[in-house]
Amino acid sequence: MAIKGVIFNIQKFSLHDGQGIRTIVFFKGCPLRCQWCSNPESQRPNPEVGFNPSLCLGSEVCGLCSRSCPSGAIKWLDGTLAFSRDICRHCFKCVDDCPTGARLKFGDYQEPGPILDQVESDGVFFNRSGGGLTISGGEALAQPEFALALLKEAKKRRLNTALETSGVCGFEILAQAASLLDGILYDLKHWSQAKHLRFTGQDNRLILDNLLRLSQMFPEKKIIARIPVIPGFNNTEEDLRKIIALIPNAPNIGVELLAYHRLGENKYAFLGRDYPYKGVKPDEAGFQKLKKTLLG
Repeated sequence: MAIKGVIFNIQKFSLHDGQGIRTIVFFKGCPLRCQWCSNPESQRPNPEVGFNPSLCLGSEVCGLCSRSCPSGAIKWLDGTLAFSRDICRHCFKCVDDCPTGARLKFGDYQEPGPILDQVESDGVFFNRSGGGLTISGGEALAQPEFALALLKEAKKRRLNTALETSGVCGFEILAQAASLLDGILYDLKHWSQAKHLRFTGQDNRLILDNLLRLSQMFPEKKIIARIPVIPGFNNTEEDLRKIIALIPNAPNIGVELLAYHRLGENKYAFLGRDYPYKGVKPDEAGFQKLKKTLLG
């Protein structure tokens, strides 16, 4: 029986997650809880139910979700929907029965073959641009057996492969993955252990150690250290210089700064969660100034 993994999205025609035009396969599950995370649906490892109230017809017109829920987790109280996530069985019958798509399913169990069939449908764009497959998340290596199975099959199909990783994983699995990759996008968030822990739920020791060991074991592997520039966390020239100073000085390692955005904020509400960075606005001018100062 083919191994299965939990995937929450397959995004085509990406230009910013590896060389050329790429198709990104997003894995569910992440060891970090970054306060600015733009993919909250990626954090937990199993499929989840979401709800978009803007698409809901309401109990007077519809109400199918509450009638179809076998656990009684969905109820309408004076015209307002109440969803008890603690008793939800995750059968997703409400998602199947919702006529407008207001009920959402984040994550599906999938096998490598069908995923790569979708990826290969973009082969003409890969050939022209030097692109290929990027696995991301969440943290793809939080599903190590499935990630390796997908990468091995991708190489059999002669696909260019890349990984976007938080670096929070055992080095053995990271090394196994690296042997199957053409490029690695490696996230670095802060130089301070304490601040990294407070804002992401983990300190940075494993991340920095894994990057150093990776650079030593794979000196020819293309690695891009990517630093998200987050207001109130690391968006000062001093902080960014200290982060960059921790990156191994090797010809195969580049540095990229990523701008903060709020594109995933609405998904927190869909999942019944609060967005920790609510009210924090992007600073595009400040970001561009830092980018020019530090990277030229």
